[in-house]
Amino acid sequence: MRYQSPDEDSARWSGFPFRDGDIVISTRSKTGTTWVQMICALLIFQTPELPAPLAELSPWVDWLLLPRAEMIDRLEAQPHRRFVKTHTPLDGIPLDRRATYIVVGRHPLDMMVSLIHQSDNIDRAKVRQLTGQPDLAPSAAQRPRRSVQDRLVRFIDDDASPQEFMDGLRGVFWHLSGAWSRREEPNFVLVHYADLVSDLPGEMRRLADRLAIAVPPERWPTLVRAASFSEMRDRADTLAPDPKGIFKDRGAFFRRGASGGGRELLTAEELAHYEERAASLAPADLLAWLHR
Repeated sequence: MRYQSPDEDSARWSGFPFRDGDIVISTRSKTGTTWVQMICALLIFQTPELPAPLAELSPWVDWLLLPRAEMIDRLEAQPHRRFVKTHTPLDGIPLDRRATYIVVGRHPLDMMVSLIHQSDNIDRAKVRQLTGQPDLAPSAAQRPRRSVQDRLVRFIDDDASPQEFMDGLRGVFWHLSGAWSRREEPNFVLVHYADLVSDLPGEMRRLADRLAIAVPPERWPTLVRAASFSEMRDRADTLAPDPKGIFKDRGAFFRRGASGGGRELLTAEELAHYEERAASLAPADLLAWLHR
């Protein structure tokens, strides 16, 4: 399956040169991607002092703003265990037995609130320039933005296919359902954003075990502190996924680091409507895990 958006294309995975131990972090937008990338970096290097900005160490494979040849050359030159990022569902990327695939889930309403705020923080004119897209007509550029609540309600009702809009509600559940069906396989790991919030040390230890990475006991406090949301926000200049300078404010990328933002904005009727939609798009056991 091929997935495309104005700034990403899963076809860039074709011929990806896997090697033993590779880690693929496959997520929907704003579900904890950068958080899990940072955890992997800390486990691999075992120090908060990373040898390069996080986005250089762990490139976004599908991203059209980064030339593919440059990305592959950089990865081929890495002597350490490699970890890469993708927003493509598992059925759109090669599944190689030498790699471990980490899929992160987050309540879709919280994800969308965070994504709305991130969208407002992106310099769209610069993205269009970097991807060779035409400028917007003046009337479109001046169009007023809808409220966060209104955009959240539209997200619930949006029926676009995953191929049309990966971050639509159907796209979110398609991505997670593919991972959920593989959750018992040894090289697939599911992580819940809420667990990173409530038990970061436990989740880091669980990932270390699944990745077969040994960490000396005395190093754990330093690594856990470096993976905390507040510490990452303080280091936004080197940790935010912004190698091409498209964010208006890198610090704003790390906005809240908590759960519940989506449900706070909706009425009881709107929440009930969301739950009906979700039940039509995903199995009950996945929803129980995702909505807890």
